Amino acid sequence: MPEIRHWHARLLLACLLCLMPLPALAAPRIGVVTMAPGEIFWERFGHDAIVVDAGEHGRISYNFGYFDPDEPDFISRFIRGQMRYRLVALPLEQDLLQYREAGRGVRVQWLDLPAQQAEKLAAALAENARPENAHYHYDYFRDNCATRVRDALNLAMDGELAVQLAASAQGLSYRSEALRLAAPEAWMWLGFQLGLGPHADRSLSRWEAAFIPMRLADSLRLAKNSEGRPLVLVEEQWLPHVLPPEPAEKPLPIWQFGAAGMFIALLLLALGRRAPRLAAGFAFSFWLLGGFIGLLYLYLWLGSAHWATWRNHNLLLLHPLLWLLLPGAWSILRGRLPSSRFVWLLRATTCIALLSLLDVLLGIDPQRNGTWIALLLPIHLALAMLCARRDAASHSSLSQCP
Repeated sequence: MPEIRHWHARLLLACLLCLMPLPALAAPRIGVVTMAPGEIFWERFGHDAIVVDAGEHGRISYNFGYFDPDEPDFISRFIRGQMRYRLVALPLEQDLLQYREAGRGVRVQWLDLPAQQAEKLAAALAENARPENAHYHYDYFRDNCATRVRDALNLAMDGELAVQLAASAQGLSYRSEALRLAAPEAWMWLGFQLGLGPHADRSLSRWEAAFIPMRLADSLRLAKNSEGRPLVLVEEQWLPHVLPPEPAEKPLPIWQFGAAGMFIALLLLALGRRAPRLAAGFAFSFWLLGGFIGLLYLYLWLGSAHWATWRNHNLLLLHPLLWLLLPGAWSILRGRLPSSRFVWLLRATTCIALLSLLDVLLGIDPQRNGTWIALLLPIHLALAMLCARRDAASHSSLSQCP
């Protein structure tokens, strides 16, 4: 009997243990890591990643910013606007090493996500990081490392983040952000300002402005979780930023570009009378380069996936038709008068350049290209004035046009 009682007691204890709730496993802690801009041109926009802290299992950084420049078709994909990036999962300390060596600041925002959403996000990231799922088509503005972080958070929050970030970003545009962060590199600033079309000038929501990692971090500070609490629980500075600070937005230098355009135009008018061959040399270079740039515009618009460059209004100022003027400039360089056809072609290209003012006056398809209108239109007009006639030098010096 004592043995039977002991067996009964053990059975009763087992039943009680089955009825008791088991201690739940702790949900992973989720953080958004924001890296400040670096000095290399591809680092100018900053970077971010999602860190999953699984306690004793370590902290994993999910970084959407990896690409392989040794891919056989890397250059062709870059030109076509079809770059392939991928998500890489790696130990956090290993991911931070490159930023520590570069002197880039790193800050983490630990999020107050309910356990179910944190687990959902961690599972989705782990699945996304599998080799067969890791690659994606990179887009500078709409699908980059920051928007991937944003979208992953939004998916885990069942779409609530997108609703909260639907408000206006207070006049920000793809162009304004690109120019602001590219400002330390003059060639990069010029490339964006010259190459971006009207699609880049649309006002953004906070959701869209989150293509910049620092803007995403700002918006997360204002967001709430599904239970109404602030989404960001605490922020920590992991690495100090020892490089120059993030640039502030500056107004477009329209007046400076306009002053340069007027100076060049007046200089051309003076050279057309005293040194027509020198003016013709400038005109030849101007039309040659303008044709190449216009051809690039057409390729970006009609032959690539770089949607932000499509329908660029600068095509009215720089286009391949300028190449038709090269024989006339070459004739003047050789001391000959250009043909009447050249004069008519020059008038036509000048009228095309004047069409660039219609967008400014009517605002039908707004594009912030006032800098290039201010710089290039006076040059077009000056060359047209020099070549307005083929009359003899006794009438005017315009017959010695460049």
